[in-house]
Amino acid sequence: MNLEALKEKIRENRSRLPAHIAIIMDGNGRWAAARNKPRTFGHEAGVKAVKEVVKACSEINIKYLTLYTFSVENWKRPKEEVDALMSLLTRTTLSELEELIKNDVKLITTGRINAFSPERREILAAAVNRTRNNKGLILNLALNYGGRSEILDAVKAIVNIAKTGNLEISEIDESFFSGFLYTANIPDPDLLIRTSGEKRISNFLLWQTSYTELYIIDTLWPDFGRRELFEAVLDYQGRERRFGKVLQKDNQ
Repeated sequence: MNLEALKEKIRENRSRLPAHIAIIMDGNGRWAAARNKPRTFGHEAGVKAVKEVVKACSEINIKYLTLYTFSVENWKRPKEEVDALMSLLTRTTLSELEELIKNDVKLITTGRINAFSPERREILAAAVNRTRNNKGLILNLALNYGGRSEILDAVKAIVNIAKTGNLEISEIDESFFSGFLYTANIPDPDLLIRTSGEKRISNFLLWQTSYTELYIIDTLWPDFGRRELFEAVLDYQGRERRFGKVLQKDNQ
């Protein structure tokens, strides 16, 4: 089936379109190693996949796309790789900004951005600011992000409010807690895609993915494109989401 046919099949079932897709972009290093290249070569190649996926999501009217771009654990990688990743982030943000604006994409970030250098924070902030009024796809980059760190930060913020005496324990429910997460203004992901075949969450959106549909594909991230994204969405559209409930037909 060609790409246009895939898109048309997705559009036939618009009511089951995921509002929010999250992706763990895995496999850059293995992709590079298979070509006898350094890991940084794979990261550079992965940028093309990002562009393809952003385009694909815009084409089928996905509202939110969250990309696991740099985790809190990634600081543990060799310094030269971390430096290369930081440089790639800066260069890509600068080079792709006009394209984001042209395509009405709104850029936001999630995570402990303050750990980045002032120069990199300034570049990110400028890109976020210039796209703030765009009405199309909301592209959320998870940067220096960790699910456990996010939950701990939320707990600390709530405790600080409680210390002032302005919070009753009975007020703390799931909705209240979610309001203190980095993603407070973003709906939970409907679909989580992980490339490279690894079967783990890797500390990504731990609270938010409690009922997210998982889609794991062996394709390494640099080889992931529009076709793979469309096929993942079609797979999602064919699922029954129960959220812990029993469907009426199951009781018949």
